[in-house]
Amino acid sequence: MVFDFLKGEFIDVISWLDDTRDTMVWRFDRRDQAIKMGAKLTVREGQAAVFIHEGQLADVFQPGLYQLETNNLPILTTLQNWDHGFQSPFKSEVYFVNTTRFNDQKWGTKNPIMARDPEFGPVRLRAFGTYSMRVSDPGKFIQEVVGTDGEFTSDEISFQIRNVIVQSASQVLAKSGIPVLDMAANTADLGKIIANAIAPQVGEYGLSIPEFYIENISLPEEVEKALDKRTSIGVVGDLNRYMQFNAAEAMGQPGSAMGAAMGAGMGAGMGMGMAQTMGPWGAQSSAAPPPPPPAAGKAWHLAVDGATSGPFFEADLAKAAAEGRLNRATMVWTAGQDGWKMAAETDLARLLDQVPPPPPPKP
Repeated sequence: MVFDFLKGEFIDVISWLDDTRDTMVWRFDRRDQAIKMGAKLTVREGQAAVFIHEGQLADVFQPGLYQLETNNLPILTTLQNWDHGFQSPFKSEVYFVNTTRFNDQKWGTKNPIMARDPEFGPVRLRAFGTYSMRVSDPGKFIQEVVGTDGEFTSDEISFQIRNVIVQSASQVLAKSGIPVLDMAANTADLGKIIANAIAPQVGEYGLSIPEFYIENISLPEEVEKALDKRTSIGVVGDLNRYMQFNAAEAMGQPGSAMGAAMGAGMGAGMGMGMAQTMGPWGAQSSAAPPPPPPAAGKAWHLAVDGATSGPFFEADLAKAAAEGRLNRATMVWTAGQDGWKMAAETDLARLLDQVPPPPPPKP
């Protein structure tokens, strides 16, 4: 009976099975029991075991099966002066640390980031995305972040990591010098720059960021609306045609004031035309309707010396090609095109084919 009682006072098996998805650290519950020298410690893949003895960081165990003795508890042995061997039970706190990745962590800017765009001038940007984090140094993570928390979850550190990310993201986006219209094509490179920038500060917590993604970089809603209008004008051709286009749309909407006014005007005009063509033998054949306005064609943007200019239309570009300001290597972009391309790889190649070669030298 005495032996059974003493046996119940000692811990001889230490392990942890995690049945959650967000627990980063769990303290082994020993209920004031002493750990038996020679006890079995099981550390599974994706875990680390950290021993804290009398408030001091002692030994850290990586995945494996261990029999706790003085030879594999070197720091604890030094702290307890067990240099000549020790077989009695000891009391230490054991923390199991989850070293797997914690994926799909969210980040985003609360306030707009002020940046200077080479085409639009000062703009306000917002950005958001996801990242993954993992414990790379279990001992440092216990010391710097967890402390004596018996069960530490990812939510308790993710807010601080988000602050670090947003600070670095604001600096990187503001200093990038990349035009707003080209940022979507450079999110992967910008994400790598931000991940490298935050690595040292995150490393001070014993953490690493193995994956970092920028999902979206956007402008304020009112700026996006203005940009959409500017794009519409570029697609239509010029302001007069844009106004005509809006008027035509208004005419097509039944019940609208513009549609009614335009309808009345058209009716009056048609009446006057019929009166002029009426004769004693009835209505004469009316004149042929005027031809429709020519199509505006594509609007093109040019990249010259790191700056974007445009929009230009084919008449402008034909003149630029004749003057040598547009050549086959000029980088161009138009709506619907996948990124910037050389002019020779686009529909503009036919304009360049019409440009005569340099004249022969004088005899």
